Parts: sequence; C-alpha cells; structure tokens
Amino acid sequence: MNKITRILAVVVTCLAIGYFSGIVTRSSIDTWYPTLIKPSFNPPNWVFAPAWSLLYLLMGVAAGLVWDRIEYEKEAVKNALVFFAIQLALNALWSYLFFGLMNPLLALIEIFVLWLMIYETLLKFIKINKVAGYLLVPYLLWVSFATILNASIWWLNK
Repeated sequence: MNKITRILAVVVTCLAIGYFSGIVTRSSIDTWYPTLIKPSFNPPNWVFAPAWSLLYLLMGVAAGLVWDRIEYEKEAVKNALVFFAIQLALNALWSYLFFGLMNPLLALIEIFVLWLMIYETLLKFIKINKVAGYLLVPYLLWVSFATILNASIWWLNK
C-alpha cells in the first residue's frame, strides 16, 4: 500500500467513526441537549460538525503518515497505531456516554482518559513523524476545550 492509500484508508475510518458518533448525538441535540444549562462560552451547535470533520481529517492524515513508516519502524508504528485506535474508540464512546446515555458526569470521567490517550498518541506519533504529531495538536486543544465544556455542563446541571 502506498502513502496516499494508507492516509485515505485512515481518513475514511475516522470520518466513519465520526458519522456513527453523530447518529448517537443527533437525537439528543434536538431533545435533551437544549434543556441543559450551558456556560456562556458554549459554541453554537453548527460549529461542532465542521470542527469534528476537520479534526477527523487531520487525525486520519496523521495516522496515515505514521502507518507509512511501518517498514522502517515496525514496533514503534504498531504501538503508536494501537494507541491511536484506543483513543479513536474512546472518542466514539464519549458521544455515547454524553448524548446516548445523557450522562455528563460519566462522559467527563471518560474524557479525561481520552485526553491522556490523545496526548500519549501525539507523543508516539511525533517520535515517528513530526508532522503527524503536530497534526494532532488541534485535536488535543479541541478536546481540552471539550473537557472544560463538559465539566461546566455537568456542574451547571447537577
């Protein structure tokens, strides 16, 4: 497989995870989510889909760049991609916990673990391909913001 094929495969995978997470989110966006008290810095709902689409794209490119190094750094790449897969699964789980189960506290606990996994993935990626690591920085920053938002929503609605 060449670099472009690897990147496209991971981008499609990330976007598919985002799509299925969006299915869980959509029903609560119109029913439960509007009933919550939200902090003043809560972005409008329309911001989330384009932000996540861009982040999934960047994540996929990053993972594809790392995967492309498999012939040269097999163990490091395999390890980094395991962390990537775990954080991607945790990303999807957060949507289910917050919107599916309508449980901001459980989602808050989980997002701390997600943040740590993203950070560890970024560190592993940067050792293999600096650009790949840097491509995860916006994702880490967004999840940092999402953690504060999640904590605020939990606090305001407990």
